[in-house]
Amino acid sequence: MAHIEVKPAAGHIGAEISGADLAAPLADDEVEAIRAALHRWKVLFFREQYLDHAAHVALARRFGEPVTPGSRGSASPPDFPEVETTADRLELGGRFGMDHTEWLDRRRHTLRRGWHCDHGARIDPPAATILRAETVPPYGGDTTWANLAAAYAGLSAPLRAFADTLRAEHRLGVGYQPRAGEDAYVRHLLAHQTATVHPLVRVHPETGERLLFVNGYYLEQIRELSRTESGPLLELLLDQATRPEYTVRFRWEPGSVAFWDNRATIHLAPGDTAHLDHPRIMHRVMLAGEVPLGVDGKPSEPVTGPEPRHW
Repeated sequence: MAHIEVKPAAGHIGAEISGADLAAPLADDEVEAIRAALHRWKVLFFREQYLDHAAHVALARRFGEPVTPGSRGSASPPDFPEVETTADRLELGGRFGMDHTEWLDRRRHTLRRGWHCDHGARIDPPAATILRAETVPPYGGDTTWANLAAAYAGLSAPLRAFADTLRAEHRLGVGYQPRAGEDAYVRHLLAHQTATVHPLVRVHPETGERLLFVNGYYLEQIRELSRTESGPLLELLLDQATRPEYTVRFRWEPGSVAFWDNRATIHLAPGDTAHLDHPRIMHRVMLAGEVPLGVDGKPSEPVTGPEPRHW
């Protein structure tokens, strides 16, 4: 453990880790030191880590159970079903008769739309994500994360108490603007509906922290409120979650690895690289998560979609 150095990257979230070779088997004390740093700083950054797919999966297994996504694109490695390659995202618009830019524009209806946790509409969102960079642009392409525990703690006491009592529906495809006439993506959404009523404040299963469980990508409506009441409150809470002081921004390099707690953070993928004509190839492995629990101890409620641990 003496080899591991934790250097905070921002006041509330993020730390750079040195002294660990992620391509080699980690010792038990190294695993525990990294896990403790993850609980404290929510997202960890490692530089000059040249993992292949096998080492990436092996690393993930030291911290949990990697999930096997049910649908991946042609860029993902066929021999490693746990690994997703982000270049697959560029194929998605084409599958539905749109270029990538139009597909994104129709899905992102607000400035906060891109902020999300991975697969937050599921009954059991992943516990963590490990993302490694293979090829990145010479500039641009940064990712930003926000600390949901700090965001909750930063609310006034009356608003925290109110939020503790509420639940909200998270749904895949919220806010999508359909194309005129036939729309293949609408058909896809109807065939793969995924929605869950999650607590607006969830309790972290390992640290016990209360987390403001909001995002701009999946969140539909607070169940106990009308739409006219729900909309402004969700906007306020999302603004709270993404306040600059609760965020950290990471500059990627080839060989960089980011390891984040998907329960305690939301993140924003970069939107400044499409015009650069330079590939950005990243590989992702996610760890299986549990059904969230609210402050009252009650679990999230499924609306539609896969059962826990079914991908």
